[in-house]
Amino acid sequence: MDPKDNPLSVSWHDSNWIPMLNPANIMDYFSERSNPFYDRNCNNEIVKMQRLNPDQLVNMTGTEYILLHVQEPILYVIRKQHRHSPAQATPMADYYIIAGVVYQAPDLGSVFSSRVLSAVHNLQGAFDEALSYSRYHPSKGYSWDFKDKNQKAAMTVSTAKKSSEREETSSLFQRQRVDMLLRELTNKYPPKVIQPVPVATAEQAKSTPADEIKTEPRSEKTDTPLPQGRMRPPPEKKPRLN
Repeated sequence: MDPKDNPLSVSWHDSNWIPMLNPANIMDYFSERSNPFYDRNCNNEIVKMQRLNPDQLVNMTGTEYILLHVQEPILYVIRKQHRHSPAQATPMADYYIIAGVVYQAPDLGSVFSSRVLSAVHNLQGAFDEALSYSRYHPSKGYSWDFKDKNQKAAMTVSTAKKSSEREETSSLFQRQRVDMLLRELTNKYPPKVIQPVPVATAEQAKSTPADEIKTEPRSEKTDTPLPQGRMRPPPEKKPRLN
């Protein structure tokens, strides 16, 4: 089937209606002439042309559309059904409107077909991957070779790692935003200024009392070195008086 002919791949919307959609006018929005999901031969069109009360749909037979579920302001579900009697109706299709865009809900057969097709595709990919590792030699028979695949996988991982480590240049908005945040943090938590320790000046040194100045005591007897080659004379002996 051509994807264009498949109603599950078709969507419709009218931009003029989207801002003002609500449960009161959602059926009028769905019944627009450009909507490919709306059948002009339905009972809703007859009621609209004859300006009857929408509650009269229950007393009619044929195809009709009803508002099945509402989740304001974004989701509306509309059901197409064939009414046989006021108490009996057969569902034909469901349509959901998300943010003003109309889609046809998939039926159960389409869901099963999609899931089975996805499973078969994944299984086929697994078999193809396993077949690529098998090798055959006339003397050895069948064997598995994972070297080439492992090397390719390692190269792929290293390339991805290098690309992730590559730094991206920041935009002008990011730089301005960072500067603004830094200014706000600086204003909110200003840095503490450390005052330097004052150095004593010469005038303070002069004003210091003399008794506070500490001097190291010097010994009265100091031995001065003699010239080399001479001996120190012995000390004089004073005469003893009797």
